[in-house]
Amino acid sequence: MLGVTKSFNLPDGREVTIETGKLAKQADGSVVVKMGDTMLLATICTKKEAGENVDFLPLSVDYQEKYAALGRFPGGFFKREARLSEYEILISRLVDRALRPLFPDNYHAETQVLITLLSGDKNQYPDALAGLAASSAIMVSDIPFNGPVSEVRVARIDGKFVINPAVSELEKADIELMVAASMENIMMVEGEMKEVQEADMLEAIRVAHDAIKVQCQAQIELAAMVPASSPKREYCHEKNDEELRQRMHTELTDAVYEVSKSCSQKHVRSEAWDKILSDFIETIPEDVRSEKTPIVKRYFDDLLYEVVRKMILTDKVRLDGRKTNQIRPIWCETNYLPAAHGSAIFTRGETQSLTTCTLGSKLDEQTIDGVVIEGSNNFILHYNFPPFSTGEVKQMRGTGRREIGHGNLALRALKPVLPGPDVNPYTIRLVSDIMESNGSSSMATVCAGTLALMDAGVKITKPVSGIAMGLITDSKTGNYAVLSDILGDEDHLGDMDFKVTGTRDGITACQMDIKVDGLSYEILTEALAQAREGRLHILGEITKTIAQSREDYKPFVPRIIKTRIPREFIGAMIGPGGKHIQELQRETGTTIVIEEVGDYGMIDIVANNKEAVDIVMRRIKAISASVEEGEVYDGKVKSIMPYGAFVEILPGKEGLLHVSELAWERVEKVEDKLKVGDIIQVKLLEIDKKTGKYKLSHKALIPRPAKSEQESGK
Repeated sequence: MLGVTKSFNLPDGREVTIETGKLAKQADGSVVVKMGDTMLLATICTKKEAGENVDFLPLSVDYQEKYAALGRFPGGFFKREARLSEYEILISRLVDRALRPLFPDNYHAETQVLITLLSGDKNQYPDALAGLAASSAIMVSDIPFNGPVSEVRVARIDGKFVINPAVSELEKADIELMVAASMENIMMVEGEMKEVQEADMLEAIRVAHDAIKVQCQAQIELAAMVPASSPKREYCHEKNDEELRQRMHTELTDAVYEVSKSCSQKHVRSEAWDKILSDFIETIPEDVRSEKTPIVKRYFDDLLYEVVRKMILTDKVRLDGRKTNQIRPIWCETNYLPAAHGSAIFTRGETQSLTTCTLGSKLDEQTIDGVVIEGSNNFILHYNFPPFSTGEVKQMRGTGRREIGHGNLALRALKPVLPGPDVNPYTIRLVSDIMESNGSSSMATVCAGTLALMDAGVKITKPVSGIAMGLITDSKTGNYAVLSDILGDEDHLGDMDFKVTGTRDGITACQMDIKVDGLSYEILTEALAQAREGRLHILGEITKTIAQSREDYKPFVPRIIKTRIPREFIGAMIGPGGKHIQELQRETGTTIVIEEVGDYGMIDIVANNKEAVDIVMRRIKAISASVEEGEVYDGKVKSIMPYGAFVEILPGKEGLLHVSELAWERVEKVEDKLKVGDIIQVKLLEIDKKTGKYKLSHKALIPRPAKSEQESGK
C-alpha cells in the first residue's frame, strides 16, 4: 500500500496530515507527519525477542533535525550532523516519557524510535508534532501498544489559549506547556509560566487534552486503514512461577513491611531489603538457583511495590515516617565558596545541591546553532549528578539525558525572575552539583540556584522554590494519597512525579509524569494545592538564610558598564581590522563588546577598576564627538610620509598635516620635525566636501614671523 493518508485540523483550522506507506517501508512502522512546510519522519523497529534476563523495556527515542530541512549547512569541520544537541535530547525525552508507560509491562524487546525533521519552517517549532509522529508510527505497526498518544504545545497569548502557536507568538505567552495524553488520560506535562495560578495551568491542560483527543482519533482511523497494524504480534518475554510467587508473598511480606515502616535512612533501608532478598535466594535449591534468581528479583520488586503502597494508603505511614504533606528538614548556607561570584548549599533531608553562580560578559553567552533555533543565550544552567551522590561507583561518561532534562527544568523555573538587560548586564551561569540525592534533586537545584543568584548580587525579582509531589492510588477502592516532597523510593514505587516551581505569587515551571490510568483533574487540583503549601514553606526556609539579593557584587566580580553610540560611529570605534578597539583594550586591560542594535552601537565595558572604565568612556565620548572646521585638536602622529604626516585628532579620525603646514619656514624632511607617536597641536582647516578628508595645519597656530631685511630686499 503506497501513501495511505489521514488528515485533521487544529482548532485554528491548520491542517495536519499523517502519511504511511511511502517512506521507510522496511521499518516495523513509519509515518510522515506534515503541517505546512514542516515534515517529520518517525520510525519504530523492535527486536522479536527480549535479551537474556531483561525485565524492562530497552526503549530508545532519538529526535534529530536535518540542516537541509531549512537549507542550511551544519557547522564544524566535517559539515555533517553529529551527536544530538541538548535541544534535540530534550525533545527526545518528551516523546520517550509519553510513549514508555503505554507499552505492555511485560514487553521487553529492544525498541528504537527515530524521529527526523525532513523539512522545516522557521516560524513553527516541530517538536509539537514529534509525539504525534512517534505514536502514529507505532499504531501502524504490529507492535503491542496501549495507545495512541499525542503531544501538543499549548500557550496562553493575550488571554487566549493557542495550540501549537507560531514561534513569533510565543514571545507574548504567559503560559507555555507541552502536554502528552491518550484519549482518556494525561500522561506528561512540562513547561514554563510567568507566575500563573494553579487553576490557569489546569485550564491549559484541559485545552491541550481536547486537541489531543482529535489527534488520537486520527491515529486510530489511520491504523484501521493499514492491514499490517492488526493483529499485534504475540510475545512471551517473561518466565513465571506462580508457586514461587505465592511462597515469597507468604514468607517475605511481614519482613518487608517491618523494614519499610522502620523510618530508617535510605541506605539502611535498601541494605535491609537486599538482605531479605539474598537470604531468600539462598533457600532455593542450588541446581535451579541461577535460573530462578531473575524471577525472584522481579517478584521481590512486585512485593515491595505492593507493601509500600499499602502501608502508605492503609496505615498512613511513609518510608521516613512523615505525614503526607510534611516537608523534610531544610538547611541552607550562602557564600560557601569564598572565590566564587556566588554560591549556596541547599539541603532537604538526604538531598543536597551545591550551586555556584558565575557572572560574565556578552562574550560568554552560549551560542545556539540549531536547525530551527539560532541565536545566543545569556542564562545558562548546568546540572551534574556524580555517582557519589547516591553512594555508587559508576564510570563518568559525560552528561546524560537525565542531567540535561533536570538542568533545563531548573533553568525554566528561574528564568522568569531574572532581571532585564537594563538591570543585569551579565551573562549568568549556574552550576548545580548534587552532593547527595534521595528524591527531587532538580527541585533542590532550583532552591540552591535562587540562593546562589542572591548571593552573587543578581537582582532577581522574587525568590523561587520547587517541590516534587507524588501519588499513590488504588484503582479498586478509589483511595489515594498525595505525597509532598517525595523520596526516591516513593517516586519509583508511586504513580506520579509532579514537580512544581514558583514564587509566592504563582507557578514558574512544572514537570509531570503520570504512571497510572484515569488520573482525575480533582486529584491534580489537590496535588497543586498541596504543592503550593509545600512551596511556600520551602520559600520561608530560603528567606531565613537570605531574604533578598546582596546590595552589591563581590569585590572580585568584573564590573560591566553599558553605554551606546550612534550607529555611524561603530566603525570608528572598532577601527580597520579591529585596530582601534584592540589597542584600547590592551592599554586599559578591559574587554569591550560592541553590538549593533537598531540605530545604535550598544557597548559593554568589562573592567576590574574604575580608572580603566573612565579612560574607555572618555575615548568613546571623543569618538562620537563631531569634528568642526576651525577647531584646534591635540593630535597624535600615526604615520609619516615624504609629503607630510597623518595625525589622529580624535579616535578613528585622521587628517593630513602637509609638510607645507608644519611651519612657516621651509621644512625639507618631515622627520626633522616629527616622529610617530608625537603629540602635536593642529587646526582643522577644511573638511573636503567630496572625500570627507581632513586638512590640518600646525603653522596656523604659530605667529607668522616678521620678514628679515634680507627677505625684504629680494
